[in-house]
Amino acid sequence: MIVLEGRNLTKHFTSARGPRGRLGKRPPVRAVEDVSIALRAGSVSALVGESGCGKSTVARLLAQVYPATSGELLLRGEPVRAHRGAAFRDYRRQVQLIFQDPFSSLNPFHRVRYHLARPLRIHGHVRSDEEEHRRVAELLERVSLTPVEQFMDKLPHELSGGQRQRVAIARALAVEPVALIADEPVSMLDVSIRLGVLRLLEDLAKESGLALLYITHDIASARYFAEDITVMYAGRLIESGPSEAVTQSPRHPYTRLLLESAPDPDRVTPRDTARHGEPPSLIDPPGGCRFHPRCPVALPVCSTEVPGRTELGEGRWTHCWQAETPELTRG
Repeated sequence: MIVLEGRNLTKHFTSARGPRGRLGKRPPVRAVEDVSIALRAGSVSALVGESGCGKSTVARLLAQVYPATSGELLLRGEPVRAHRGAAFRDYRRQVQLIFQDPFSSLNPFHRVRYHLARPLRIHGHVRSDEEEHRRVAELLERVSLTPVEQFMDKLPHELSGGQRQRVAIARALAVEPVALIADEPVSMLDVSIRLGVLRLLEDLAKESGLALLYITHDIASARYFAEDITVMYAGRLIESGPSEAVTQSPRHPYTRLLLESAPDPDRVTPRDTARHGEPPSLIDPPGGCRFHPRCPVALPVCSTEVPGRTELGEGRWTHCWQAETPELTRG
């Protein structure tokens, strides 16, 4: 069942730099263009792309941290209209966001007990001090911070990076959300503890029926952690499908570039991806397919027309003029 859906989401920001136009206005930063994405209960989906491609903006649009320039959100199939008041607070309760940096997302002057008890109080989940203590202990146990009495009264700086991220996850779970958006949740953590946090998120999604969106630049971790992968480039979605299918037989040249850039213990020498250049400016993005200046198999039409969506079957689709000739997209 689809829990949270974004349809044709677009977000433009006012540029702080660049030349002004005829009316004295600077051109917008076209951070997200026409993005549609759906999250299902009990399922882990991944949104993958390079830094600056718009992944975090999509996360904030889904959580209503940013208002969309255009497009709509649907929660359990119903359009979301509220942007303030009780209805907006209820939406924010049901759709929680876990940030990349667990230290900056926690108030350094408050103890773990406070961080977990505050959302419980705000949303009316507890009515007494005894009930609050019990619920906080349950949340700590749920994220494997035990013995709980050892962690309740610690300050954020007294915790390791992995422990702080587990506290941030517990805080998001405190309000009993239906959708959880994890924006690069392990990129600030040591490699040795990343897997533990990812497994925790996966277990929570399956046990609680949460719809989980895992946002990352690491397509290798997305392959093993998520059931389906959606690839984003320069503000647009370009490919999506079951994780194994996307990573084993990519149908867009950019997806292949991402896979070649990922660490691979079976590869003797790393791929040289520098020759493909840098991502474009989102103030003045290239026409047509935004990847065409870097694409090794670009056609003349790629620079003039945006490719439509090509359905590939079995839940797969891509936006590429050569999608139906996979031997070309493989470079």
